[in-house]
Amino acid sequence: MKKILVFIMVFALTALMLAGCAGAATTVKEDITLKVWGSQEDQAMLQTMIDSFKAANTDANYTITLTVVSEADAKAKVLEDPAAAADVFQFANDQITDLVKAGALYEVTRNKEAIIAANVAGSIEAATINGKLYAYPSTADNGYFLYYDKSVLSEEDVKSLDKMLEVAGAANKKIFMDVSNGWYIASFFLGGGGKLGVDANGVQTCDFNNENGLKVGEAIKAFTAHKAFLTGDDSVLTGGIGTTIAAGVSGTWNAEAISGKLGSNYAATKLPTFNLGGTQTQMSSFAGFKLVGVNAQTESAVAAMKLAEWLTNEQNQLLRFQLRQMGPSNIKAAANDAVKANIALAALSAQSAYAVSQNSVMGNYWSPAEAFGLAMEGKDYSKSIQTMLDNMVAQIVKPTS
Repeated sequence: MKKILVFIMVFALTALMLAGCAGAATTVKEDITLKVWGSQEDQAMLQTMIDSFKAANTDANYTITLTVVSEADAKAKVLEDPAAAADVFQFANDQITDLVKAGALYEVTRNKEAIIAANVAGSIEAATINGKLYAYPSTADNGYFLYYDKSVLSEEDVKSLDKMLEVAGAANKKIFMDVSNGWYIASFFLGGGGKLGVDANGVQTCDFNNENGLKVGEAIKAFTAHKAFLTGDDSVLTGGIGTTIAAGVSGTWNAEAISGKLGSNYAATKLPTFNLGGTQTQMSSFAGFKLVGVNAQTESAVAAMKLAEWLTNEQNQLLRFQLRQMGPSNIKAAANDAVKANIALAALSAQSAYAVSQNSVMGNYWSPAEAFGLAMEGKDYSKSIQTMLDNMVAQIVKPTS
């Protein structure tokens, strides 16, 4: 009997020890380290999002470091050294073709259908290459439109660039546009029917030097030669709007500064029409989206996808709007009353009907386009417009090694 009792006690103790070990084993968490890149302006916001991700995901011990690399610089930094690049990074959608071509983006395989359903179609298109989703839409506001001073220009005036120049000139005011920026100057070419594409060999195509392109070039020349034209960077616009500047082309990132300067005279709308060889033609724009990508060389693909999805979910897209006035791509977030009441986002929405996706814009477009714009701003007419356009397009379509 004693032997039986001893056996039962030993068995019970062993079972308790094994159960304790099993319990301990279930509490052991994986250590996961991730690197995130974002712009300087987004650092505090991103840290808040990262902290909430860690609080909501206690399945592992997450060590997540945040470093400043802007959306504009993301592609160059990733391709410089993919192995050293961040696991998760923000970038503008015009970079996606080059990133995918270089094999630098991890295809989105986790919750793909839910992500597609949650975001507006244009943002999904911007994040998709050859039918595969390669990034998470973050905003639908990376485009541009027209801000204007209601005390100088009426709703009727801002429908036509010619009328705007006439009224502003008479009032000794300026119409602002950074024509030497390839992003903005494209609004004339795209509005005039110009096409940018990518051929079967992955080479940029461009027809900005055709017959219509020449008319566009002449229109840009006339605009930049007008006494009411003014160019510069964002600081010129935000500093002069309401005093020397009556209207300017920009995006939502300047909404707070511009509304603060204009007060009750603050207004925004789609881009105007311009004179294309005697025909009033609507200016187009690039439909820009900010995306979040996962590095193809990440050592923690599932965790990186979880974090990327978290940074771009409905809750955090609303946080982007609240903190940075960024327009959501998430359908539910975009339906928020505060988002719909935003003047700048309403103008961007109006312009979106005339916008063109940046997916077919490769890296070698920008410098030649900007060089043409610089020549126009500098009133350099040493060569004919046709020759300048031919030179620009030759550089744009030149295959890269």
